[in-house]
Amino acid sequence: MKILVTGAKGFVGKNLCWALKNIQAGKDKTHPELTVEAVFEYDLDSTPEELDAWCKDCDFVFNLAGVNRPKEQSEFMEGNFGFASTLLDTLKKYGNTCPVMLSSSQQASLTGRFGNSEYGRSKKAGEDLFLDYSKETGAKVLVYRFPNLFGKWCRPNYNSAVATFCNAFANDLPYTVNDPSVELELLYIDDLVDEMIAGLQGKEHHCEFDGLDVLPQADGKYCYCPITHHVTLGEIVELLKSFAEQPKTLMIPEIPANSFAKKLYSTYLSYLPYEKTAFDLKMNVDERGSFTELVHTLNAGQVSINISKPGITKGQHWHNTKFEQFIVVKGHGLIQQRNLNDPDGKVLEWEVSGDKIEAVHMLPGYTHNIINLSDTEDLVTVMYCNEIFNPNKPDTFFDPVK
Repeated sequence: MKILVTGAKGFVGKNLCWALKNIQAGKDKTHPELTVEAVFEYDLDSTPEELDAWCKDCDFVFNLAGVNRPKEQSEFMEGNFGFASTLLDTLKKYGNTCPVMLSSSQQASLTGRFGNSEYGRSKKAGEDLFLDYSKETGAKVLVYRFPNLFGKWCRPNYNSAVATFCNAFANDLPYTVNDPSVELELLYIDDLVDEMIAGLQGKEHHCEFDGLDVLPQADGKYCYCPITHHVTLGEIVELLKSFAEQPKTLMIPEIPANSFAKKLYSTYLSYLPYEKTAFDLKMNVDERGSFTELVHTLNAGQVSINISKPGITKGQHWHNTKFEQFIVVKGHGLIQQRNLNDPDGKVLEWEVSGDKIEAVHMLPGYTHNIINLSDTEDLVTVMYCNEIFNPNKPDTFFDPVK
C-alpha cells in the first residue's frame, strides 16, 4: 500500500508518518496484517510535480494540510478549502478513487463559541467538498472533526494550550490561566494515530454530530476517535506542577493505563531541555558503601539502590509491616533471615549473584541482612520497599541475624 500524507511536517503529520514508516520497516509488531510499501510526505516545500505523481500512485490519502494561524482571515479559506480542491482535482485527473481521510475540526460545527469562526467556515467548506467528491466519484471519504490535540512534537504558543503549558513547566517559563474551571476535550496523538491506522484498514469509527456532541452511528457520514479526555485547565496545571517537582520529590505520579495523566506526563517529558533531562540523586555514603533512593510512588512504596563494599554486612534489622525485596544485580552476596520467634534460631540463607538475578523477600518479623562475599568487588542491590521511609515511624529494629 502506498500512502500519501499531506501536511506531513505538521504535528499530526510527523507522528503519523513515523508510525507508518515503522510499519513499513517491520518495526511495529502490532499491525502484522498491514503492509506499507511507500509513504509520500507532502508539505509546503513539496513541488506540484511531486503531488501530481503521488496522487497518481497512492492507495490512500491522509489530508492533514491546513492553515491554523494565518496573517489574514482570507487565508483560512485559501489554505483549508483551496488546497483540498487541488488535491481532489489531482486525484480525479488520474481517476484515482482511493480512500481519502480529511482532518477537520470541531469548529466546523459552527455552533456555540464557534458560531462565527472563519476557520470553522473554511473547515466546513472543506468537509462539504470532500463529501460531494465522494458522491461524485464513489471514493470512500473519512471526515474527522478533531477536538483539542496534544502529545509530543506539538508546537507550543500556537494552538494547543497543553503544549504551551508543558513547555512552560519544562522550561521554567511564565504561564497564564485565566479561568482554571474551563474544560477542554482533549485527544492524545497516539490515540489519534491508532484511529487513523484503523481507518487505513477500513476499521474507522463512524458518527453523526449534534453540535459538538458525537453520536456514534455505524453508517454516519463523519468519523471520530472514541478515546478523548475531558479535563479542566486547573487540573492540567496541577498535574504539571507535580511532574515538574518529581526530581525533588522522586514521586512518580499515579499514571494508570490509558489515563490522561499518563499521556500528559509523556507529553511533558518531551519538552524537557537537555539540562533538565538528567538530575542528581542524593547518595547516602559511608565507609560501608552507599544507599540511594531512586523513585517514590504514592501508594506502592519506593525503589532504591544499595552498594556494599567488599566484605561488608548490611541490614541486621527487622520490620513489623514493612516488607522489602532484595535483587542483586552485580557482585556475589549472601542474604540471611531468621524468624524472631523460632526457638531453634534457624537461619535461612540465599546465595545471590548478578550472574543469576532473582528477587528475595525480606519477611515481616524476620531479622535479615545482606553480606558481600567478595574481597574485591562491590555488591549492587536493587531494593524495593512497600512504603516510603518515614523517620518518625521507621518500623526498623536492630537485631543481628546471628
